[in-house]
Amino acid sequence: MAMARGKIFVSMLFVLLVVHADTTNKEEEADRILALPGQPKVPFQQFSGYVTVNEVAGRALFYWLTEAVHDPLSKPLVVWLNGGPGCSSVAYGASEEIGPFRINKTASGLYLNKFSWNTVANLLFLETPAGVGFSYTNRSSDLLDTGDRRTAEDSLKFLIQWMNRFPRYKSREVYLTGESYAGHYVPQLARAIVTYNAKSKHPINLKGFMVGNAVTDNYYDNLGTVTYWWSHAMISDRTYRQLINTCDFSQQKESDQCESLYSYAMDQEFGNIDQYNIYSPPCNVNSDGTTAPATRRAIRLPHRRHPIFRQISGYDPCTEKYAEIYYNRQDVQKALHANITKIPYKWTACSEELNRDWNDTDASILPIYRELISAGLRIWVFSGDVDSVVPVTATRYSLAQLKLSTKIPWYPWYVKKQVGGWTEVYEGLTFATVRGAGHEVPLFKPRAALQLFKSFLRGDPLPKS
Repeated sequence: MAMARGKIFVSMLFVLLVVHADTTNKEEEADRILALPGQPKVPFQQFSGYVTVNEVAGRALFYWLTEAVHDPLSKPLVVWLNGGPGCSSVAYGASEEIGPFRINKTASGLYLNKFSWNTVANLLFLETPAGVGFSYTNRSSDLLDTGDRRTAEDSLKFLIQWMNRFPRYKSREVYLTGESYAGHYVPQLARAIVTYNAKSKHPINLKGFMVGNAVTDNYYDNLGTVTYWWSHAMISDRTYRQLINTCDFSQQKESDQCESLYSYAMDQEFGNIDQYNIYSPPCNVNSDGTTAPATRRAIRLPHRRHPIFRQISGYDPCTEKYAEIYYNRQDVQKALHANITKIPYKWTACSEELNRDWNDTDASILPIYRELISAGLRIWVFSGDVDSVVPVTATRYSLAQLKLSTKIPWYPWYVKKQVGGWTEVYEGLTFATVRGAGHEVPLFKPRAALQLFKSFLRGDPLPKS
């Protein structure tokens, strides 16, 4: 009788497991991308869709997973976040930096990026917070009071629920990556995961994170930025001295006198340059492909609360325009399972509303670095050295405050027998520059960025020859 009960229990357990597996597979299958419009054939799987992170508010975050080209089950999961705040990981990370596809000039289709990071890892692009890209909320007030804290909370909820949908990733090594204001998002999410893991029976296997041209500390970022402008002959000696003597770089909101100095520097002394790569031409093309005067959109940067003109950067400086055409196509949205609720505004690469109304921001991320170094995470910080928005001087000034001891002194690292940049390995953190790269390092120097990423995943210092 006992044996019969045992057999019945095992049978019921088997049925429950089969039902659970079937449910999981159905959820996953609903998110499968068969093919994007104009997409070349590829050997890897893709999935995209929504994960609801707050049922009451109706907040849902959009993701796009491009699995590894070879043997994805053996490869880590790498989460990519773009910054802004308010900018899309689909527009930037996926479409012009580390993703497998690039959008062609007519926005009619895609072509392959041979330096895609999914050659060595599974890439999960997350649009966070709600209001960015295809991510949405049904509570309009969410767009007026979002900030660092909620972004970290919602991103953690997303990751936990996403792994329930894709259980094969639950024990996988996880790395967080991103750039710019993701210098806040990535360490804050890493800390949230570490805190969650301390209390959870099902911890996320977080191994480390890597951030590029990262907003880090208000005071040292601002000091380093003004210093970069002067050292790269973008501003006069007089303006430099006035900025240094007038501005309180630790403040979120500067004095009117300081604001006017910033405006003077940008309007009168910079000239018509792309501040995200000071040696790259700006985009002078209309969205319909016709030639136009250089246009400048005012976007406030989080570490410097004054208007800065966002000019498009890259080998092709108009890539953002192609994205805004491609991702507003109905056939593209259908293939991505995106905009299923018919969001009442066009998809944009960056949300100016979110950027303008950002509610809370950490003045410094350095205390989080100290926590996460103590937690034993692998931490890399890299910097394209021709970016004037979050420049290499800003990052070096900020990281110097950690007062880390040096393991491997400063040296040039190489890619294809050329100097890819310079690096120093500290106790608990690796810093690297990428020579000739702008704000979006993988856009300007894709081969060097892939080498950087491979070394990071292996935990090896960058090659000396």
